[in-house]
Amino acid sequence: MSAILPGATIGILGGGQLGRMVAMAARSLGYRVQVLDPDPSCPARFVVDACFEATWEDARAAANLARGCDVVTLEIEQVSIASLEAAAKFAPVRPGAAMLTVIQDRIAQKNWLAGHGFPVGVYRAIYAEEDLQKAIPELGGRCFLKSARGGYDGRSQAKVGFGAAADAASVREAWNSLGGQPCIVEQAVDLEKEISVMVARTPSGEVKAFPAALNHHENQILVWSVIPAPIVPELDRKARGIAEAIADKFALEGLLAVEMFVAKDGQLLVNELAPRPHNSYHASERACVTSQFEQVVRAVCDLPLGDVAVVQPAAIVNLLGDIWLDGQPRFDAVLAVPGVRVHLYEKHLPRKGRKMGHLSAVGATPEEAVARVLEAQSRL
Repeated sequence: MSAILPGATIGILGGGQLGRMVAMAARSLGYRVQVLDPDPSCPARFVVDACFEATWEDARAAANLARGCDVVTLEIEQVSIASLEAAAKFAPVRPGAAMLTVIQDRIAQKNWLAGHGFPVGVYRAIYAEEDLQKAIPELGGRCFLKSARGGYDGRSQAKVGFGAAADAASVREAWNSLGGQPCIVEQAVDLEKEISVMVARTPSGEVKAFPAALNHHENQILVWSVIPAPIVPELDRKARGIAEAIADKFALEGLLAVEMFVAKDGQLLVNELAPRPHNSYHASERACVTSQFEQVVRAVCDLPLGDVAVVQPAAIVNLLGDIWLDGQPRFDAVLAVPGVRVHLYEKHLPRKGRKMGHLSAVGATPEEAVARVLEAQSRL
């Protein structure tokens, strides 16, 4: 493979906060950047050379983006396969349509993982309500439902059997809440903690996995995350090994976030895959020698991958639009906490549940970094 050197142009399908932060890293390395996004005021618009306003299904626009680029990557996995294939006629698209075809459908994704011997929890593919009514008791009565396609940050998900035993009416309600569409139903895991591993792979086949991140979710939305995860080295090595094996099996070109459950019985189970930068690795900007955003640029341009070693523990906490609904947040008070930085995405319309930015903090230990970033959050 030939490296795509600084001075070239990178296209990004998606101009949200992830596209913005990738673009900023790319510009630091000397690349030009173009993005495609449905929002004419997307966060990346203010830091790129050109922004194509179009939907993820607009294959012609994706092709037009690629015409002026040396390589194309993505920050959101909902881009249509037709758009990926249209762009690939004019520039390499990394990761490509074959991998996205699997990842975009949770049923296909889970079947792919299980079929290749990767550890997953007990699940069923559901295509009709009667399938779900049968599956819930077979899986023990406490289950999570996830739409096969779409959904993000806890959307297009439901749960049954929590608080009250699952009966036919509650199962039907859950099925209807997802629009009566194909879904995955997963047996609830007796959970110890949730971690993720970010892995990068170049077209030449170099692979590097970051140290695991520990993640804390509420209502299926990431609240805070810390790198490195305070887990035993053996578990970190195992998690990184799984992520690297998945990347190799896919022949990944780019980044892949592998979300995992650590069960109380010691099992390590793959939950979901995201072929892009990931919220749980925002702290890599401060924790690691190379951030996830620089790493994706290196990976898709077939440059040597950067060092992923931890320099200092770092944590992030998400800033949702809810905070702005009560007035302007007190970022001056936040910045008085030692080791804390503010990262805002230039989204103009705050709304409940919308990610507007994040805070980051460093510490001598992961626990100290988390304590600092949560202290800063409490001052908003």
